[in-house]
Amino acid sequence: MWDRASCAMKPDGRGDNMKKRGWKYGSICLESVKYSCKKPMEMNSQCPGLTGLSNLGNTCYMNAILQCLCSVPPLVEYFLSGKYKAALRKENGESVTAFGCLMSDMWLGEFDCVSPEVFHSVLRKRYPTFSERTQQDAQEFLICVLNELHEALKKSSKRCVTDAKISRQSVSETSIITQLFEGQLSYGITCLECKTTTDRPESFTVLSLPIPSKTVCSLEDCLKCFFQQDTLSLNNQIHCSSCGTKQDAAVKGTITKAPQVIIFHLKRFEWQSKHKRKLSTDIFYPLSNLDLSPYSSPVFAKDAEYSLCAVVNHSGFLDDGHYTAFCKHSLTENWYSFNDTQITKVPSSSVQTDTAYLLFYTCQGLLCTR
Repeated sequence: MWDRASCAMKPDGRGDNMKKRGWKYGSICLESVKYSCKKPMEMNSQCPGLTGLSNLGNTCYMNAILQCLCSVPPLVEYFLSGKYKAALRKENGESVTAFGCLMSDMWLGEFDCVSPEVFHSVLRKRYPTFSERTQQDAQEFLICVLNELHEALKKSSKRCVTDAKISRQSVSETSIITQLFEGQLSYGITCLECKTTTDRPESFTVLSLPIPSKTVCSLEDCLKCFFQQDTLSLNNQIHCSSCGTKQDAAVKGTITKAPQVIIFHLKRFEWQSKHKRKLSTDIFYPLSNLDLSPYSSPVFAKDAEYSLCAVVNHSGFLDDGHYTAFCKHSLTENWYSFNDTQITKVPSSSVQTDTAYLLFYTCQGLLCTR
């Protein structure tokens, strides 16, 4: 367990980046700090939630992800209120303790800049890849963080599953991570010979979307490409239980359960022959009213509109690129650019760029408290 002070970077003569805020620590929910931001605030004001992160040596990928996660209102509420302490599993609680400490420093701390060193140190013990002082993939880091938090906060519950043939107990594991970020797809697989259809469910926390153009396209184009019907043939044939043999099949995915926060990974890195290259396609994505109903089951379609809350950007090349983030402040509703220790207020028009790599959308009308 760590003292909160161990997470904060102490003043070292670097000027405004380390200027004290004067905020006090405590178990305070997001609702209780909103009155400090009644009007748009500039940097180095006393607005909570605007805190830079020190780069520990090619850790911009981590900083960008942490800023985005700390811009998801229900997740912020969960940690600032201290709810995570009751769910904490002792055997692997270091990561959650460090994450909760860091989030408190970022929302309620005394500095305009803090160091994520404690959290990074804990995580790299579990994932040695991130101990290297080389650039890492932000999407892979995000998945590791979500998995780590889930494992430390999950609780198991049993439920009875009954069908025409058997009755059995099923154990499910839930956490604040699954409640907010986990969705479910259902792949309908239809044998093209006998027309028998089977459904294969699959859970997800991040949807990796193909980019159908090398120059310009929209997020909707990427979604259409992901959800279009494909044919399984040749080496990809299925074994049809009705036919008793391998057959060609049609497969089509549908969202049967959408998460409250849906994350899209734009697949900008692809293999061409033996080399990996980056796609610099300009992808247009809406800041609000993203409609997922065309890709969803009818039951979910009525609640399928989302608003953008954060973006992870990647500029440069594969090995020497740089990650930054755009995040919408949940209290002021202003957009800010987070570049390690540097934070800049930006107009909403600047959020649309050709460097977007990860998009975080929240369901419109999502409440902060759960």
